[in-house]
Amino acid sequence: MSRVGLEGQVAVVTGAARGVGELLARKLSARGARVALVGLEEEALKEVSGRLHTDSAHWYADVTDREAMTRVAREVKERFGKVDIVVANAGVANGGPFADSDPEAWRRVIEVNLIGSAVTARAFLPVLTESRGYLLQIASLAAITPAPMMTAYCASKAGVEAYAHSLRAEVGHQGVRVGVGYLSWTDTDMVRGADQDEVMRELRQRLPWPANKTYPLGPAVDRIVAGIERRSAHVYGQRWLRGMQGVRGYLPALIGTVGQREMKRFAPRLQGMRTGLVGAGGAADEEARVTHRH
Repeated sequence: MSRVGLEGQVAVVTGAARGVGELLARKLSARGARVALVGLEEEALKEVSGRLHTDSAHWYADVTDREAMTRVAREVKERFGKVDIVVANAGVANGGPFADSDPEAWRRVIEVNLIGSAVTARAFLPVLTESRGYLLQIASLAAITPAPMMTAYCASKAGVEAYAHSLRAEVGHQGVRVGVGYLSWTDTDMVRGADQDEVMRELRQRLPWPANKTYPLGPAVDRIVAGIERRSAHVYGQRWLRGMQGVRGYLPALIGTVGQREMKRFAPRLQGMRTGLVGAGGAADEEARVTHRH
């Protein structure tokens, strides 16, 4: 598929303060794109924006807030004149047994990852239609295969995958392309945060190869950039994920069998597990909500 040059394109990246979003913003900028950064960590966003090679600006906004995101879309268009690319990357995660999970954290994972992605698309679709642009929805290996101790995250990522596929069919005739990005465990604050819990870390290490590894961030983001340049329908941060599509129908039964065995093994160690949002991004989300309530 032919590539679209990014020189002079305007890209919006949500969850841009750290991890995938931060490095993606830098790599898009290095290829000549002007970048609008959106997130909850204002100082971090300002710092990222200051390091970019091209014209950039940042917006503090919660992706689940429809009014805020509508305002951001309007202001980005005013600031840059157009929007060509939107990457719905903002996400949070929690882990632990569903029955003992913090109901607020569980709900928040769904709200940020699924509802927030839809709110982002709703806000930016009018400007993407004008530019015949591209929306990339970041999903996960968790969309392809279920996993114990990750009920909210798997549900949210399966949800955004299905939603984005549905949306692609709706907006394609208007010239808007929609892609879904898949990442396995990638070296980010979110994954490092999950690994701080020794049960989650051991469970992950016991996954079958190649799903038991943590992959470097750089090559994964390079593949996302290449997918954006091609306006791809499917973008794989790790090459082997493409092969998972062909076997995904068998995975729930397999995970069900193996997962039961693993959960029985770990059952004595599950008492008192922390089940809130993980990593620095999770902490920032919790802090933003506390500040907003006050």
